[in-house]
Amino acid sequence: MVIPVYNEEGNLAPLVDEIRKAFGDWTYEILFVNDGSIDGTAVELKELKKRFPFVSFVTHAKRFGKSAALVTGARHAIYPWLATMDGDGQDDPGDVVSMLQVAARAQQEGADRFLCVCGHRQNRNDTAFKRISSKVANNVRRRLLKDDTPDTACGLKVFKKDDFLTIPHFTNMHRFFPALFVRSGGRTISVKVKNRPRQHGISKYGFHNRLWVGIVDMFGVMWLLRRPVNPKIV
Repeated sequence: MVIPVYNEEGNLAPLVDEIRKAFGDWTYEILFVNDGSIDGTAVELKELKKRFPFVSFVTHAKRFGKSAALVTGARHAIYPWLATMDGDGQDDPGDVVSMLQVAARAQQEGADRFLCVCGHRQNRNDTAFKRISSKVANNVRRRLLKDDTPDTACGLKVFKKDDFLTIPHFTNMHRFFPALFVRSGGRTISVKVKNRPRQHGISKYGFHNRLWVGIVDMFGVMWLLRRPVNPKIV
């Protein structure tokens, strides 16, 4: 589990407890990436690491953003499969188990490289404005990038570490994982997941800090898609 966090004091201990219950006796690691938090997140992470041997964390010197945190997490993760989720408690760790099972079945069916299993949030606990703007953005993105994914903003993703470290990395790339995996010759599978209300802290994303940056990034990804590096072998 790779979990980027920024100012998530109060959310982390309950999240670890939920992951423990969901994963049972599986062998796993919970790797938090503290993206320059300025609240009590660092203290809470140190306490969790003392209590649980499967909890670890990496800390950025300052805030670099979610995409950079995910790349840092992948580079430090010790297992070949990664599951990502947000640290605000809105994602249900139980859904990760279902997504891993979907990934395992896809592997058995021959999806060997660049498989990305994506969460598709149901009954979102956000404002009406945020739900509508997200729906519009997702529809535009699907049409332009043809990534066949209804909800790329969901933090729940499952993929192989080596595949992820191969795709292009850039700021805000986390919004375009499906398109980048498809560009590399893979495919995406969307799985319906739950979305819960945030219990502590505030959202780090708003309309103005997503819209214009997202538009610029989308054109950049469109440029990448027109320059594929996965020639078909015959």
